[in-house]
Amino acid sequence: MSAPVMWTAADAARATDGKTTAEWACTGITADSRRLRPGDLFVALKGPRFDGHDFVAKALRRGAAAALVARRPDDVGEDAAVLVVDDTLAALTRLAQAARERSRARIIAVTGSVGKTGTKEALKLALSGQAPTFASPASFNNHWGVPLSLAALPREADYGIFEIGMNHPGEISPLARLVRPDVAVITTIDAVHSEFFSSLVAIADAKAEIFEGMSKTGAAVLNNNNPFHRQLSIAARAQGIRKIVCFGDHPHAMVRLTDAKIGAEGSAVVVDIEGEAISYEIGAPGRHWVTLSLAVLAAVLAAGGDVARAARRLKDVRPLPGRGARWRVALDGGAVTVIDESYNANPASMRAAIEVLGANTPGPGRRRIAVLGDMLELGPAAPKLHAELAKALTEARVDLVFTVGPNMAHLRAALPAAMRAGHAEKSDDIVATVVAAVGADDVVMVKGSLATRMAPVVSALRARVGALSPRAAGSG
Repeated sequence: MSAPVMWTAADAARATDGKTTAEWACTGITADSRRLRPGDLFVALKGPRFDGHDFVAKALRRGAAAALVARRPDDVGEDAAVLVVDDTLAALTRLAQAARERSRARIIAVTGSVGKTGTKEALKLALSGQAPTFASPASFNNHWGVPLSLAALPREADYGIFEIGMNHPGEISPLARLVRPDVAVITTIDAVHSEFFSSLVAIADAKAEIFEGMSKTGAAVLNNNNPFHRQLSIAARAQGIRKIVCFGDHPHAMVRLTDAKIGAEGSAVVVDIEGEAISYEIGAPGRHWVTLSLAVLAAVLAAGGDVARAARRLKDVRPLPGRGARWRVALDGGAVTVIDESYNANPASMRAAIEVLGANTPGPGRRRIAVLGDMLELGPAAPKLHAELAKALTEARVDLVFTVGPNMAHLRAALPAAMRAGHAEKSDDIVATVVAAVGADDVVMVKGSLATRMAPVVSALRARVGALSPRAAGSG
């Protein structure tokens, strides 16, 4: 069965105020020629270090239905299918607006200091068993990713789930006004991107910008256990939003946690939802996943979905590579467990990953090993926030800690001498040391901010002999 048409040439030209020179119809949208699928509309965005117009010819050769351009590149023929606009990002935003206008879907937007992608993916899993559901891919949550995702919202979707992120004040507001969510989820407020904010109160204010895109009939989904719950509730009401659905273990939470048994590979959870007890399993370990599951069920409730049915789907939650995926890697005499948290890091997600590591039991006489890279964008508090991880590592009974980066040197200094393993300024300089140190039946967790480049450590561990079956097992 062929994929449904997303945009015709005429519809796209009308939405973008552009001019097209050919008849075409696309079945998808992308701004990355490397990930293009035949039938996609290729959007030639321009960034500080690249210009998508340089890849238009390649995209068309690979089967793009057309290209959205501000100019026809010299290596693209006059007969090629292009949609010419004044500015490609502005045109993409107009295309996204048109997609939102024509959509019948209930729209859920997810933001928060941590857990955005995990919540979005779990929501997609929970709701896709009930009705056609679309979710933004990967972590497409910025000024490019959100309009790119929204423009790809299928006409037939009944639910649309979008992740909205920020690292400066004022960034969420225009994205929220573009998405216009019916339900807005704020997972939590924590010290993330704190380099650009004067306080956690300021971070909460920035996250509350998501309410600016909502109608008064919308619903805000908030974490009752977060200290900024009241501030966020006031901000929602200031926008005229009266429906607030809270989750947590607070007695007044509408989705209230009553029991959780947290294991090394998942959790068994019981919640009370408006007086009804619902039991379910989560297919990923960690207390943070329990909390995210409450946010998911609260969002389903707010969106009018079947909460009990959604809860049953959560046993199939699987975190993504870089966000907690687990690998068993064959070694002489056994296998090593590698927990891949290399995509990003902040104090909250680092503590959650350390807790997951602590919940895993290595083989007899073997070790829990953490390989940790710098957490970025923490400002003047960075040395203190890194050093404070020593307590979490000690409580999790971690045996060895390898550190990467100048800020992680502060953690190394705070650790007991017996826990200190290798240290390097760059991840490339510690790979060989880590691989040589790891043995069969060890459990290794690798985590750091994306720019610290911890993924090569994971790749080297997986390639040492060979990866066995992957098993999702971490944070989102």
